[in-house]
Amino acid sequence: AVQLVESGGGSVQTGGSLRLSCAVSTSIRRGVCLGWFRQFPGKEREGVAAMDSDGGTTYVESVKGRFTISKDNTNNTLYLQMNSLKPEDTAMYYCALRSSYTLSMRPTDFDLWGQGTQVTVSS
Repeated sequence: AVQLVESGGGSVQTGGSLRLSCAVSTSIRRGVCLGWFRQFPGKEREGVAAMDSDGGTTYVESVKGRFTISKDNTNNTLYLQMNSLKPEDTAMYYCALRSSYTLSMRPTDFDLWGQGTQVTVSS
């Protein structure tokens, strides 16, 4: 079975940076859309950023200019560089994979999920 394993979460102060990684146990070179999502306590999971096989990206408005999604096809790893972190970014972050060429950031479009990594930003 394909597995996704996140790492890189932690606690930082406002303005700090973190880089999340998501190791995928299958090739991510073609035919997949990869995404980062987050979930606040008591809220639905929301899309943060996504990338398709051609490198096309999309971001939720609240992270534009601060977060960058990228991937390493050689090592089958997805990244989320998070800069200028704010307390409102505090959430559990998940990576997910969609077996499609189409770029999407809707959680219901994604087939496989990691277990999540906690990000906490203190003021």
